[in-house]
Formats: sequence, structure tokens, C-alpha cells
Amino acid sequence: MTFRAFNQKYLEPGSQYLMILGIVALCQPWNLFLHRYGMTMTLVGLIAFMVATKIPRDAQPDEGNHS
Repeated sequence: MTFRAFNQKYLEPGSQYLMILGIVALCQPWNLFLHRYGMTMTLVGLIAFMVATKIPRDAQPDEGNHS
């Protein structure tokens, strides 16, 4: 597995899930630890997503008509 494929399969979705988890952690009132680090999780996820999307994807073969 190349780094580009690893990035596309794991890093991009992982950073999106981290941003969502950070927002949920900020909005929940029960756990002070999650509330305290919710903004940090959101920012780390945002930065990771910005970096991960700058890595170009693998070239996909064209599945159109081959003449």
C-alpha cells in the first residue's frame, strides 16, 4: 500500500472523525476532560485534514470506452 492510498483510506476519514468527535466533546456537559480538550481535538483534526487533502490521490485508470 502506497502512502497516497494510506492517506486516502485512513488519514482523511480519520481527521474528519476527529473533528466530529471534538465538536461532540465540546457540546456534551458530562465529562470535563472531553470538554476541556474538545477544541484541541477539533483543531488537530482540522490541521490534519488540511494536510491530508494536499497530498494528491493515486491516478485512477479511466474506465471509459477503450478503442
